[in-house]
Amino acid sequence: MKPDRPAKVAIIGGGCAGITAAFELSRPEHNGKYEITVYQLGWRLGGKGASGRGPAARIEEHGFHVWMGFYENAFRLMRECYQQLNRDPTVCRIADWRDAFFPAPFIGVTERVGEASFWSLALYFPPADGLPGDLLNQHSPFTAASYFSRAANALRAMVLAANQRVTRRRMDMGGISDGPTTAGEMPAGDSLTLEQRISRLLKLGVLATGAGLIEAAGILSAIVANRVPYISDLVVRLLEAMGSTVRQQAGLTAATDPGLRILWQAMDLSLTSMLGMVRFGLLSDKRGFDAINEYDFREWLGLNGAADDTLNSALLRAIYDLAFAYEDGDYEKPRQGAGVGLRGAMRLLFSYRGSMVWKMRAGMGEIVFAPLYELLKRRGVSFKFFHRLTNVRLAESAALMPGERRYVEALEFDIQANTAGGEEYNPLIDIDGLPCWPSKPDYRQLLDGERLARENWDFESHWDKRKAGTRTLRVIDDFDVVVLAVGLGAIPFVCEELIRTDQRWKNMVTNVKTVETQAFQLWSREDLDSLGWRNPPVSLSGFIQPFESFADMRHLASQEKWATAPGAIVYFLSTLKDPDNPPAISDIDYPRRRREEVRRNAIRFLEEDIGKIWPGVLTKQGGFRWNLLMDPADESCSNNREANKSRFDSQFWVANVDPSERYVISVPGSQKYRISPLDNTYDNLTIAGDWTACGMDTGCVEAAVMSGQLAAHAISSHPALEEIVAYDHP
Repeated sequence: MKPDRPAKVAIIGGGCAGITAAFELSRPEHNGKYEITVYQLGWRLGGKGASGRGPAARIEEHGFHVWMGFYENAFRLMRECYQQLNRDPTVCRIADWRDAFFPAPFIGVTERVGEASFWSLALYFPPADGLPGDLLNQHSPFTAASYFSRAANALRAMVLAANQRVTRRRMDMGGISDGPTTAGEMPAGDSLTLEQRISRLLKLGVLATGAGLIEAAGILSAIVANRVPYISDLVVRLLEAMGSTVRQQAGLTAATDPGLRILWQAMDLSLTSMLGMVRFGLLSDKRGFDAINEYDFREWLGLNGAADDTLNSALLRAIYDLAFAYEDGDYEKPRQGAGVGLRGAMRLLFSYRGSMVWKMRAGMGEIVFAPLYELLKRRGVSFKFFHRLTNVRLAESAALMPGERRYVEALEFDIQANTAGGEEYNPLIDIDGLPCWPSKPDYRQLLDGERLARENWDFESHWDKRKAGTRTLRVIDDFDVVVLAVGLGAIPFVCEELIRTDQRWKNMVTNVKTVETQAFQLWSREDLDSLGWRNPPVSLSGFIQPFESFADMRHLASQEKWATAPGAIVYFLSTLKDPDNPPAISDIDYPRRRREEVRRNAIRFLEEDIGKIWPGVLTKQGGFRWNLLMDPADESCSNNREANKSRFDSQFWVANVDPSERYVISVPGSQKYRISPLDNTYDNLTIAGDWTACGMDTGCVEAAVMSGQLAAHAISSHPALEEIVAYDHP
C-alpha cells in the first residue's frame, strides 16, 4: 500500500453490516484516509432488509421489519445519519429519525382454547426511560447482574398482578381473599436479616400462599436493590420454592383464564431463568451467557425446573418464532442456543428504552437504506451495482514473503448489466418527495434494457447466471482491504478456496446454520376491527405455523398511493422448510417453484387458519372472503368467492431462498464456530454480517450493525470497542 494515497476499501454487499462499515470508515474524522467502494448484486441496497415500491407505490418487503428498543448501535447509527443528512422537512416528510420511527408498545401472543379456537392477547409494555441511541450512564443495563435485578423487579410486579387477578376472581365467585399485601410490605420480622427472612419463609411453608409469594418476591428485589452479595444456596432454594408455588398456582387457577395462565407462565420463565443464572454461575462467569450455549434454550429451562406447560407456551414459542430457530426450517426441530435465547430475551425485556418495539413510518428501504445511501454518496463513497461476486482469490502460499500472512489477491465478479452510455446507475425514485427504492430495476438506465426486461433477467437470483461481462479486481491496483459482507449462505459459493484451505472457515459454514424464510403481505378493503380483531396494532408471534408471526402495518396506508386507502395492511412471516435435496446450481426454476409453494401455503393459511382470530374474514360457508383483497390494477370487487380467489395473485409474497437471503440461526453448540470481524488471519480481509462473532450471535439488524462496526475497527481502530454498546466478547 502506498502511503501517499488513501487506502482502497472494497466492501462486498450492501446490507446492514456492509453499509455500517462504510459509514464508520467514511467518517469525516478519518480525513479521507479511506477510498471506499461498495459492490452490490442487483440494483438496490439492503440485503435481507431490502424493500421496494411496487404498483400503487405499495411497500414490498422481504419480511416484516420492526426495530427493538435495545438496538442501541443501530439507532445511534440512524440518528447520526438523519442528523448529518439534514433533510428539509418542507420538502421531505421523513426528515428526522423521529419522523422515521415511532413507538409500537404492543406485543401479541395467542393461546389455543379447545380444539379449534384461539384466544389472543396484546401485551402492553410501558415506555422506559430515555430513547435508544441516547448516551448510557456508567451503569450499563447490558450485564447479567442488571438483567437479574430487572427480572427480580418484574417478577415482583407479576406476582402482585396475579394475586390481584386471583383475588378478583374469588370475590366475583363469592369467596374470601387472602387479605392485602402491598408491594413494599414485609410482613413480620422487619429486624431479621435477608438470610433469616429467606430461612423463615422456607421453614414455615409460607410460600404456599399468595401472600408468601409476594413476600418472597419482595425479598428477592431487596437482595438486588441493596446489592447484597448473592447467597447462592439460599437464593437457589428460594427460587426453587417460588417456582414450585407458581407452578402449583398455575395448575389450580389458570385453566379457565388464558390471561392468568400466560402470567403464571411468564413468572415460571422468569424464575427458572434466574435460577439458572445462579446455578450455572452466569453472574460471575467471564463467558457470560455463552457458557450455556451448548444447551438448547428449552432444554436449559427444563433443567432449571420449568413446567411442561411453560416450555410449550406461546411465550416461549414466540422466542423461537422471532429467531426462526428451527433447524432446516423444520418446525419439528426447534433449536436455539440457551445463551443466545436468554441474552435476547433479557435484552428485549429489560434493556429497551423508549418503547420495547419501534415501527418504521415507511419501508426499510426508504427509512434506513435510502438515507444511508444519500449520506455515503455525499461523503464520497462509490457504489457499483449489478456486481455479482463469484470468487475471493487468495495469494498462493509459495509466493508469500517470510512471515507474511496470506491475503486476498483478487476479487472476481460477473457484471450483470451495464448502464447505457457508461453512466453511473441512479437507483432511487421519488415518491412525493421521499427517496425510495423501486421493486424492479430501472431498465431505461441499462444497456439493452428493453431486452433484459423482456427476457426477465433476475438480478437478485443466485440461479440466474446471465451476465453482460466479467471483472477482476486486483490487490493494490483496485483495492487494499476487503470487507466481505455477503450473507453466510453465499460463502460456500464465493469462498471455495478459503473453505478448502482453512479448517475454521470449513467448520463455520458446516456448523453455523441458516434457514429459508417465506412472507406475504395483504391489503384489505376493510379494517381489522370489522374483521373481528379487537386488539390494538401489534407485532404477534406464536400463532399457527406456518405464518405464526404477523405485524399490523395499517400506518403504511398513508405512505402508499392507492385510489382508495386500504383499511388494513398486514405482513405475515415464517420459516420455509428446506427441500429434501439442495437444488442444483443449474436449477434456474427453483426460485419460481419455491415462490409457488409460498403462494399455496398462504392461500391454505387464509382458508383454514386466519379466521380463528379474525372471524370477520369468513364467508357464511366458512371460507376466506377473497373480495377483501385490494388489487392495485383493479380496485373493484366481486361477491363470487371462487372468482375472487385469484385476487390473492395481486398481493405480494416472497420465498427468501437465495443463499445470501437465508437467515442465520444459532443452534446449540454452533456459536464457537463463528469467526470474528476482528480475526486477523488474513492480511487484508475482514468479514461483516450477523453470522459473525459480533456480541449477539443472532440474526437481527443490531447484530449486523455491531459486526459492521467491528469490521471498521479491524481496519481503522474506530469505533473503539468500548463504544460498541453491549459488545462484551474478548
